[in-house]
Amino acid sequence: MAGALAYAGHGQDAPLPPSETGAEFITPETQAAIDRGLTFLSRSQLDDGSFAERFNGSAVGITSLAGLALMAGGHLPGRGRYGRNVSRAVDFVLSSGAGSTPGFLATGEAQPGFRGGGNQQAMYSHGFGCLFLSEVCGMLPDRRRQKKVKDMLEQAVAYTVEARNKEGGWRYEARPPVADVSVTVAQMMALRAAKNAGVFVRKNVIDDGVAYIRGCQMPDGGFSYFKGQGLSAFARSAAAIVGLYSAGVYTGREIERGLRYVMQYLPVRQFAPREIPNNHYYYGHY
Repeated sequence: MAGALAYAGHGQDAPLPPSETGAEFITPETQAAIDRGLTFLSRSQLDDGSFAERFNGSAVGITSLAGLALMAGGHLPGRGRYGRNVSRAVDFVLSSGAGSTPGFLATGEAQPGFRGGGNQQAMYSHGFGCLFLSEVCGMLPDRRRQKKVKDMLEQAVAYTVEARNKEGGWRYEARPPVADVSVTVAQMMALRAAKNAGVFVRKNVIDDGVAYIRGCQMPDGGFSYFKGQGLSAFARSAAAIVGLYSAGVYTGREIERGLRYVMQYLPVRQFAPREIPNNHYYYGHY
């Protein structure tokens, strides 16, 4: 996708060698697994275009991640076997931003509790929703729908910027007293993708986010959940590196130390997910 290529520092139309696209890892067995996964997703979509979370019903974040997965498989609105599924996911995410808080991408049930910090998923959903709209922006065959996506994306970015705290990071609610590295990374990914889609994002917003992530790095190279306190863990350390990449920080001591830390957890057959400290194995590899 456009954003993924831009993260790597390449133009959107520049062909990449297999070693940079990861094409050499897509064996026939891997492709078969991908195809089964996309088929599962297409069959799991609900009538309103959403994808349901296991316990809490439809969620913008889950819907957006499902849409991104379908797009990564080459299915775009109006194109591909699952193009219709992507279009319906776009419609659901757009409808979520038309609630009582303009630009806040969350289902109606999440919005009331969000201001009080009672919903731990809401800001994640907003970030992944913003990422999804950023990636699909410009890929819609209908110019009117394309403008609708761009307009909602601009509102969503404005909400994201307004929701950060004094540390320059994000958490479950708007302007929280303390931020955390996981939610902060979700917003940094979204802001980079939005910028790639042509939405203006102030440089100081990105710089403050980078400073917050850097402040979470521990002496062992991993990253803690909160700035300046706690322990390192695999999943959030992998996320923190992606957050820095999203801001254009591809090299430097913090990247080198962070990569050394996460490389301890390369997936191998004898390494069960439950053996990863603090778990979140699949999130970490994502």
